[in-house]
Amino acid sequence: MATARRLDVVASHVRSPAASAEVEAYARDLRRAREDVCALLRETNCNPILVRLAWHDAGTHDARSGAGGADGSIRFELELAHGANAGLVKAVNYLRPIKERYARISWADVIQLAGATAIEECGGPRIPMRYGRADAEGPAKEGNLPDAEAPYGDGASDAATHLRNVFHRMGFDDREIVALSGAHTIGRAFKERSGVTEHGYGAKNGTKFTGCPFMRARADAADGEIGMPGGASWTRKWLVFNNDYFHREFLSEEKGQLLWLSTDDALTTDPGFAPHFMRYAHDQNAFFHEFAVAFAKLSELGSRFIIGPIVL
Repeated sequence: MATARRLDVVASHVRSPAASAEVEAYARDLRRAREDVCALLRETNCNPILVRLAWHDAGTHDARSGAGGADGSIRFELELAHGANAGLVKAVNYLRPIKERYARISWADVIQLAGATAIEECGGPRIPMRYGRADAEGPAKEGNLPDAEAPYGDGASDAATHLRNVFHRMGFDDREIVALSGAHTIGRAFKERSGVTEHGYGAKNGTKFTGCPFMRARADAADGEIGMPGGASWTRKWLVFNNDYFHREFLSEEKGQLLWLSTDDALTTDPGFAPHFMRYAHDQNAFFHEFAVAFAKLSELGSRFIIGPIVL
């Protein structure tokens, strides 16, 4: 599914030949790093956790203060120890050899490159990404990422208010909240990480969609391991990026085999969210387009571009 793509360098402010050469070298390493991420995905099917890593690095942003954001701070042990980041050390370790191989690329760029590539490689839309981010020098503060179930960390009394508190702080509107929530079409939750499900690590603790390491959950339906078994997924084919998350009929058909949280339910009942939820259920093209734009925006929250920016 991987395809070679052209890198355009948007660097009108670059004047000297030396600076131009630096941008070109950075772009060259981005191309190579993307190829390595594609190889990693084919081998490990770790698409969902790389998307989660990219989101959790960017999602610490506070638009009011300018703090946090997609700046690679999640690589620090202190931030990885935050409750919302349980299990993400595995994702950082997946990317560490790639970061070491291409040392000039920032951690912030490697993380966002991996997240966008993971979406594209499991059938999702092309994300209009830009690269050249600077890395943070320390971890972000804890508490800016959303809780999936009550009690909500921000004191909200209902899931819809909680979602708005978190995402409006980052600068997203209701439509973008629903679009970004559609990323739940891939991935799983685990008891040991989020605590929102009783399904944990291991085949015996999974559902009929997650309990076998050789299930055909990939977009290409290929044989082979799909990673550690266990947990609960929102969709049947949880390694395929599509609009299945918005088709709630699967929930009743599968009788508890699929995950659905209070924050998910709010998208179907709140009058500001529900029209977008229904529209995405009926129009995957609209979902793909609006998700891609929102994800690109997410990937730049709080980012400081010090080279380029380079468009992939």
